[in-house]
Amino acid sequence: MASHTHTAGAASRPLLAPPLKWLLLALALALAVAAPLQFYPVFLAKALCFALFACAFNLLIGYVGLLSFGHAAFFGSAAYVTAHAVKVWGLTPELGILLGVLTAAGFGLLFGVIAIRRQGIYFAMVTLALSQMVFFLALQLKFTGGEDGIQAVPRGHLFGVIDLGNNLAMYYFVLAVFLAGFALIYRTIHSPFGQILKAIRENEPRAISLGYKVDQYKLVAFVMSAALAGLAGGTKAIVFQLASLTDITWQMSGEVVLMTLLGGLGTIFGPVVGAFLVVTLQNYLAGTQLPVTVVTGVIFVVCVLLFRRGIVGEIGALFSRKR
Repeated sequence: MASHTHTAGAASRPLLAPPLKWLLLALALALAVAAPLQFYPVFLAKALCFALFACAFNLLIGYVGLLSFGHAAFFGSAAYVTAHAVKVWGLTPELGILLGVLTAAGFGLLFGVIAIRRQGIYFAMVTLALSQMVFFLALQLKFTGGEDGIQAVPRGHLFGVIDLGNNLAMYYFVLAVFLAGFALIYRTIHSPFGQILKAIRENEPRAISLGYKVDQYKLVAFVMSAALAGLAGGTKAIVFQLASLTDITWQMSGEVVLMTLLGGLGTIFGPVVGAFLVVTLQNYLAGTQLPVTVVTGVIFVVCVLLFRRGIVGEIGALFSRKR
């Protein structure tokens, strides 16, 4: 285990000197705060929701080595529960989102208990099958609204004080949610728990031989990833005042895989870059005659051929070679 932990640590050694790293983080935060002065706040809020979704997915595949094709179940179920709780039960947005996160975590626990003992393509197919079951529940259950979904969800007042009907206030709320989720993921992967997850990814039989209860570590990571995906889904339902079947289809699971691979699998900022790229393409190509899916697919193929590690992964490798 020691050798593998050392290898993982070497692979994740900071590519930038600490002062420069903190300077870049401060610059990124300043840009995020100032961004709605230049760009439409709802577009930015959508990108941040999907960036958190991609980061949650990356926690599982990038640091545990588990490919899930069912993450839309967590994203979409949280969106439905949040929308219903806020619109029908009259809960405040933060309580609605909390219920959505708990729902996603519950599904994550159920999925994990069933799927975690499988590996590779078998694990992926089990998560896909379970996700499709959740999709059919969303289609059939009365409270979800069927094909119409739950529409006209009120944004309400955050903590009963801040009016989220204001797009600018909504954006800063989503930014705070994203930063909290991102900080949790960052802290997790740089903790002893995160090092064990990386060791399991690198050499699972050896981790087992050293006495680690691998399935328990995988299950905790799976539930955490599901809960964070639910946080993204619940927040997105408040932003767009809508929860629909598109949030829970297998295509949504494929979209988050695309975002993560484009940005860089197993990198900290890769999923964020990939999510912003895909959401930007969808937003700006929607008003043109170009087919969005085809253009996104072409860009994905080009990135896979030219940037095997993803955009951020290749930039990191370039810095590493220079050092």
